[in-house]
Formats: sequence, structure tokens, C-alpha cells
Amino acid sequence: MTAQLRGDNIRFTVYDLVGEEPAPVGVAALLPDPSVRTAEYVIMLAPESRGKGTGTAATRLVLDYGFHITNLRMIWLKVLAPNEAAVRAYEKAGFRAVSSLRQAGYWLGQVCDELIMDALAVDFPGPSVITPLLQ
Repeated sequence: MTAQLRGDNIRFTVYDLVGEEPAPVGVAALLPDPSVRTAEYVIMLAPESRGKGTGTAATRLVLDYGFHITNLRMIWLKVLAPNEAAVRAYEKAGFRAVSSLRQAGYWLGQVCDELIMDALAVDFPGPSVITPLLQ
């Protein structure tokens, strides 16, 4: 992953490292609120890259960056409740479901809930895998 600052947002390009050359397969972003040291997390992966662990690995790296480099205390996201693969990937990366917004989204043309998930810095004490790379 490579990080880019865009305004207050921190964007990452997600690469697939399986082939001979790294290939970009998506983007992830932290949308921080510096006044309370939290950020919303967003990730978008190409359909052909889903289900391979790429999203989980990228999410773990972004959490590491957010907690150990940016000094956030909490990172949160919203995900459509029926998107079970995404929910599992977020849970594997360290997010926990904390609430839901009832009937806030659509999944395959049907009204559905959106889950709110969060991850806390205290649950990621380190050591950071990113910090040594930046030295």
C-alpha cells in the first residue's frame, strides 16, 4: 500500500502482490476528525480481488497506520448488514459491530440495515509493522 494525503483525508492504494509485478486493485481511506482523534474508514476493491484476503490485509495495515502513525484513538466504518463477506473481513482485521442504522441502505434492491463497526487503538498495542518501514 502507498499513502497519500488529500486535504485532511489519508488515501492508500491497495496492491495485489501475488503476480510478478504489484498491481493496483483498490483504494482505502481514512477520513479523520482531528478534534476527537477518530476517523471513518472506507475501502473499495476491484471485484476480482475480493475473497482473497486482500481487503483484510489492507484494513489491518490502515488500522496500524491510523493508530501508530496518525495517533487516532478510534476508527469506524459503515457496512451493509447483508454483506457478510465484508463484515467477516472487517472482524478479522479487528473491527467490532457496535450498532446499526435501521433500514439505512439497499442490498440487491431490498432495504437493509447498515452496521456500524469500530476499532480502538487500545486493542492494537503494537508493535507496529509500519513504523520500521518508515525509518
